Amino acid sequence: MSVEIKVPLLPESVPDATMLRWHVKKGQHVRRDENLVDIETEKVVLEVPAPQDGVISEILYVEGDTVLANDVIAIFDDSATTAETSSETVDTDNPVADSVALNVVETTASADPPEKAEARLLDEPANSPSTGSAGPAAKHAAAETGIDLAHVSGTGPRGRILKQDVLAQSRKSNEHPPVSQAREPRREPMSRLRRAIAGRLVNAQHEAAILTTFNEVDLHEIKAIRARYKETFEETHGARLGFMSFFVKACSEALKRYPIINASVDEDDILFHDYYDIGIAVSSPRGLVVPVLRDAQKLGLAEIELAIADFGDRARNGNLGMDDLAGGTFTITNGGVFGSMLSTPILNPPQSAILGMHKIQDRPVAISGEVVIRPMMYMALSYDHRIIDGADAVSFLVAVKETLEDPARLLLEL
Repeated sequence: MSVEIKVPLLPESVPDATMLRWHVKKGQHVRRDENLVDIETEKVVLEVPAPQDGVISEILYVEGDTVLANDVIAIFDDSATTAETSSETVDTDNPVADSVALNVVETTASADPPEKAEARLLDEPANSPSTGSAGPAAKHAAAETGIDLAHVSGTGPRGRILKQDVLAQSRKSNEHPPVSQAREPRREPMSRLRRAIAGRLVNAQHEAAILTTFNEVDLHEIKAIRARYKETFEETHGARLGFMSFFVKACSEALKRYPIINASVDEDDILFHDYYDIGIAVSSPRGLVVPVLRDAQKLGLAEIELAIADFGDRARNGNLGMDDLAGGTFTITNGGVFGSMLSTPILNPPQSAILGMHKIQDRPVAISGEVVIRPMMYMALSYDHRIIDGADAVSFLVAVKETLEDPARLLLEL
């Protein structure tokens, strides 16, 4: 029986998606729950699993194509199991062998009439340019890179030229460019995530009145607590005791005192949030993502550390979901892990404030009339001056500083 494979439902804020990578070919036998294709949105990469054992009888969209929710992207035949060995016998380094294997599958598993099950590409040399058609993404990439599609070998179904074929040809050309083009830059299209990040950052700069205030914090007490309890903490909770959990708790307490920092602008209104959903900026192979700690004010240090570790793992593996990234009332970003000493973070719309952490560095400071060496960090609070006055921003940052320099305040709720 034929089953339609569809694009998963997308959130209202995500209008469409891009076919990122097929993990199977037409005619290939797959197992239940095996990932068929990755679909990229502006926020995450979605996986589409096989509903059960069967054969991919048709692939309707190629990599690089734009799709909408519920679009049919492939046809799955759960009764055509005779092609199970097709993927195992294909020589992936030989385009001609690929085409032969595909045609064997088509004649056994396809519903096409015999006259349509003709051998394809058999009369082509292994390294000759493809005569297949090119999809919109491939044509767009060709236009951007200046590659002539007539000289590109297609690796898609029926010799179709894919986006990556064009990019591969572009890289090959750049390895041995003509003398006149030897200094030309290499061009690659942005991913959807990178385009979304770029758009949000530009909009934030255009729409908000961003101002940044700075302070520094002495982390001597926090480092002493970590040195004293980190092993016991990890044995008890199964989580590493880091700095971020202390900053999340300190920000939660400061947000209670200065609720305008946790608010946002909605046309001529100010939206106040009586909860603290704190986004934690995480670097991933695809770019910066900001998963959200829900109700951070209710979480203990161990719960925060476990959640952040989970976010980091899933960000690196591309397993963050839409719900992980949606919402958020305030954001913390830590450029210090990359060595940044000072920066002015950009707002994460529609939020009105973001705290930037930086590198911890031993510096001489004056305490009680004496010069001592302390682990110091610069903090930066960028905020939307349309609704947040400088006094509130500075007071918020001072409150965070005081809590971190005297962690007993967290226990005493001071």
